[in-house]
Amino acid sequence: MLLNNLRDRIVVQVDGQLKTGRDVVIAALLGAEEFGFATAPLVVSGCVMMRVCHLDTCPVGVATQNPELRKRFTGKPEFVVNFFEFIATEVRELLAELGFRSLDEAIGQVEVLDTKAAVGHWKAHGLDLTPILHMPDVPADAPKRSMTTQDHGLEAALDNELIRQAAPALERGEKVEIASPIHNVNRTVGTMLGAELTRKYGGQGLPDDTITVRFEGSAGQSFGAFLPRGITLRLEGDANDYTGKGLSGGRIVVRPSKVAPFVAEENIIAGNVVLYGATAGEVFLRGVVGERFCVRNSGATAVVEGVGDHGCEYMTGGRVVVIGGTGRNFGAGMSGGIAYVLDQEGTFALRVNHEMVDLEVLDHSDLEWLKTTLEKHQRETDSAVAKRLLADWETSSKQFKKVMPRDYKRVLAAEAQALAEGKDPIEAVMMAAKGK
Repeated sequence: MLLNNLRDRIVVQVDGQLKTGRDVVIAALLGAEEFGFATAPLVVSGCVMMRVCHLDTCPVGVATQNPELRKRFTGKPEFVVNFFEFIATEVRELLAELGFRSLDEAIGQVEVLDTKAAVGHWKAHGLDLTPILHMPDVPADAPKRSMTTQDHGLEAALDNELIRQAAPALERGEKVEIASPIHNVNRTVGTMLGAELTRKYGGQGLPDDTITVRFEGSAGQSFGAFLPRGITLRLEGDANDYTGKGLSGGRIVVRPSKVAPFVAEENIIAGNVVLYGATAGEVFLRGVVGERFCVRNSGATAVVEGVGDHGCEYMTGGRVVVIGGTGRNFGAGMSGGIAYVLDQEGTFALRVNHEMVDLEVLDHSDLEWLKTTLEKHQRETDSAVAKRLLADWETSSKQFKKVMPRDYKRVLAAEAQALAEGKDPIEAVMMAAKGK
């Protein structure tokens, strides 16, 4: 960054076991200007590092929702304030010793570090610390810290035009249809439009398809990111990485151009990490996508015609239908949600990470939902694969495998039993989640 005169546009943050003012000053001399503290303030607040945060048994009431354990929490905001005042005092003392009047002056001044003891220490034997301690040959007045704000060119974003044309929907809730070309330089398309809708109507958004935008071309990264309910984006072309990132109730349909000469289900329609962290909404993709499809999806419904490695990684909710090939390590860390995968060759089990999930046969309710979803996918995208499967549903329905997280199944069973017995389902779910 220094060599290319770009350092003044960014902010460098450092974290990891920062505990003292000395740690802060060393980080600043190495080039950092923001400092992330976590463990030390947590201990100051009363944490005793039992490392059972995930079990809801914290003995000092820090990481727990149990009201009895919460009573044991003795931390106060003043404790953390006092801790950081000590840190600030030590920082000022060390800066004075080094001859700096402020922390800003110290940022990037790596030449004042005394590194002999560290470099010569036996633990550093075999390590080359030169890249960390090297100061590039730059002019003396070259900025070594953030001094300007970066221009993201938001005034030229495609969303500004979408917001203008969607005014009747944003102001009065009227239905609006918009048509627009799109290019891969148009990133996060729909996000600013979604923000305007959320400011006006809140988290509930508007009825589905209130605002429909039809695009033709190639969408840039994060197409439809954080899209709220009420907005539908239909793209004829292809999309880049992070399509539907953080989808929050909106709908996205991506299909090849009607005049495309290739076979859709054999070609890429969207990039990697599609639907990362989605919470609600629907996505229909006529074609294959890249790696880490639906990673951390917690509520969205998606249909796709093939995925790369690590599909449904860390998924916690929602439903996914894959009517094509899959890569390796499918379902790694998948603790919730359900995936239905077409397994015509009978080899899907070899590509599944079985640590947290099981493969099951679909029951009647699964098949009913799956057929309805594929019918919707076929209507939305004119999918040849979906059409072929539905034409011989009795045969093709038997070729699907259900990917079911074991813990999620236990929680659903506990909830169903509690409802049948007239008990509190929330309490039953919490007990099941703890394995009780």
